[in-house]
Amino acid sequence: MASEPIRDPKFDHLLTPENCAFIVIDYQPVQVSSIRSMNQDELVFNIVHSAKAAVNYGLPIIHSTVNVATGKNKPPIQPLMDVLGAYPTHDRTTINSWEDVGFRQAVLATGRRKLVMTALWTEACLAFPALDALREGYEVYVVADAVGGTSVAAHEAALRRIEQAGGKLISKTQLYCELQRDWAREKTVPGFMDVFESWDGFNPEKGIKK
Repeated sequence: MASEPIRDPKFDHLLTPENCAFIVIDYQPVQVSSIRSMNQDELVFNIVHSAKAAVNYGLPIIHSTVNVATGKNKPPIQPLMDVLGAYPTHDRTTINSWEDVGFRQAVLATGRRKLVMTALWTEACLAFPALDALREGYEVYVVADAVGGTSVAAHEAALRRIEQAGGKLISKTQLYCELQRDWAREKTVPGFMDVFESWDGFNPEKGIKK
């Protein structure tokens, strides 16, 4: 019983900690409370644990917010900030983050061509930058169970549009497994298991424990 040698992590066709960046956009109170495509508590659980994966595997993380500096919107939800508080946020006024100079520069600075993207809402703040990134030759991977729209129809239509443009849909658990790949890589196993062990903190009737 032996694992194959690790494939070149920078050029692997699958996601690796060395070839992708994690993008999280607009998980702010108003956006979360407006989600209708899935249970809001489950959405929060999934984005928090997707962010934990990015931290666990050392991915470059680009965290963007909208209208915090203008006072028109509130900062990101606390469960997400508990994970990403040490990372800078790129605040903007544009609905499409790709049209913000600072955001674009942050993406370019990662040097990564595979972008794992999450955002609220699916139909706007995710779809628009995903479509622009794809047009510029990036590979886009959407964590489908960590994003949400203002209706089921809006969410599903946006995912179809991204897929039609060449984007790929993945899940929170698939992201973890694809980055881990081999249990023999023991350093990141404890962080991997946290995504399952923490489920005890989720109560379907009461939501996520504070």
